[in-house]
Amino acid sequence: MTAGRRLFAWLGAALLAVVLTACAGLPTSGPVNPGRAPGEAEGSQEVFFRPVGPLPGATPQQIVEGFIRAGSAPGAGARWERAREFLAPGFRSAWRPSAGVIIDLENDRVPVETGEGLVSVSLTVVGTTDARGSYQQADEAATTLSYELAQQDDGEWRITAAPDGVVLDRALFPSVFHEYAVMYFSPGWEYLVPDVRWFPTTTAATSIVDALVNRSKSDWLDGAVFSAFPEGVEARPTVPVSAGVAEVELTESVLASDTQALDRMQAQLEASLATANVTAVQMSVDGTPLEATAAPVRSTRIPGAPLVLTELGFGYLAGDELEPVAGLSDVMTTVDPVAIQTSADRDLGALLLRTGEVARVRDDRTSVVLDERAGLLDPTIGPGGGVWSVPREDPSALRVFPLAGEPIDVEGAFPDATGIEAFSLSRDGTRLAAVVTAGGRSVLWVAGVGRGADEGAIVLDEPLLLSVLGGSGVDIAWLDDQTVGVLVRQEDTTVVLEQAVGGPGTTVVAPRDAASLAGGTSLSNVRLRGEDGALYVRRGSTWQQAAAGIRVLATQQGAPQ
Repeated sequence: MTAGRRLFAWLGAALLAVVLTACAGLPTSGPVNPGRAPGEAEGSQEVFFRPVGPLPGATPQQIVEGFIRAGSAPGAGARWERAREFLAPGFRSAWRPSAGVIIDLENDRVPVETGEGLVSVSLTVVGTTDARGSYQQADEAATTLSYELAQQDDGEWRITAAPDGVVLDRALFPSVFHEYAVMYFSPGWEYLVPDVRWFPTTTAATSIVDALVNRSKSDWLDGAVFSAFPEGVEARPTVPVSAGVAEVELTESVLASDTQALDRMQAQLEASLATANVTAVQMSVDGTPLEATAAPVRSTRIPGAPLVLTELGFGYLAGDELEPVAGLSDVMTTVDPVAIQTSADRDLGALLLRTGEVARVRDDRTSVVLDERAGLLDPTIGPGGGVWSVPREDPSALRVFPLAGEPIDVEGAFPDATGIEAFSLSRDGTRLAAVVTAGGRSVLWVAGVGRGADEGAIVLDEPLLLSVLGGSGVDIAWLDDQTVGVLVRQEDTTVVLEQAVGGPGTTVVAPRDAASLAGGTSLSNVRLRGEDGALYVRRGSTWQQAAAGIRVLATQQGAPQ
């Protein structure tokens, strides 16, 4: 075979073969689905990629290209055995594929042989994950990876030095790695908070337990959430799952924990492993089961009906009728709000008044002005009733007004931001999402809400970049416990960005005059309010008008227990 024909054959064979498997057998028709999303049934289709190994006579460049392609096949135990075939025997055990993932644009890859046995590959990076599986958005940054190769005794080229981790095209990444929520507790042990990680599906249960018990939280969330697993308690390296039941073997030191702590550990494990389709969890020590019942936690779900202010009053909209909110509906007639956010128990509301002031209302029909600074944004309210307020032109002046006591200036608020367009606290109170101006661009950040050294101090941890917006942020709302919705006004259109915290986002074109948004019972239940008072509901990728005359589309921080 000539060199030209050999190269053509090698490239053709290196195309990935997609093998679909399902509980019902091998499908012979229908669309290819990129894996199973967390929470879907076990019978859903999975996608497995079967790249070929190194072919005889492959050049150093071809070996590197094949090695990168083999990153799509973690295999059983996520050992990446196919990729290791491209490595020299002495390097196979040294390479660490679990170090992380570089997510790039495959069409932008440019491999170049820079010398004998030397290959560099330039990439356009759109995201990364680290060794813990934490995802980080990248601004399509250019980078170059370097590889060293040597001819083996049989004359074939193999890699002797390569960066740790794997490289995956943006389109392949969510098929090879899936997102899983590692659950931690909010302060007060009231809510479970997801710390999203990305793991190969072949090791999901083991990876989740390892992340929860043996490893640290994501850096940006470290000061905001807590774990019931004390230091010194570890989980064994593998977590077998049989008939949906995960066996989690813990070290002996867990026996020092009381019943309440064990119940909280059980709650964290059950909720975390549920995202990998595990239906039950049994903790044990040396094969002896531990008695534990998952501690109760509060849900962040909100009611199905939109909460609105119209000329008829304030309440939940059902057809042409309004169901009032006890106490709050009465007090809304005494103020003139342009933005409303209610607490989970519906006993408090944070308002931006038409006068530009931020106020708090209570279900005892009282109201009080909290903040009179100029240029205030729509406020947000936390689980404890504290109202968060900030001027548009001064992001560092973020302030919390507690139910009792003096206002608290938040430490570390929005470093390097020159302006802020919208912000909102998660329903569990542990994370603050904000659209800010930084480096001359409009970006979406999220930061963990921590506690300072002084009693009562509130600190924002180092923010995590979620997205660079292609326009200005009009409004923001948490759509569920791990997704932020942002209404973005672009040059010639308006879009809704649904941004996962710890993963990629998606955009949906919105009505051009959309002015505010609120979440619903699910991601497909997002609501928008137009500048003319029209209420839009999402139907797939389109929007339908459901009502008119909406003065304010309120957001809700959950529902009563």
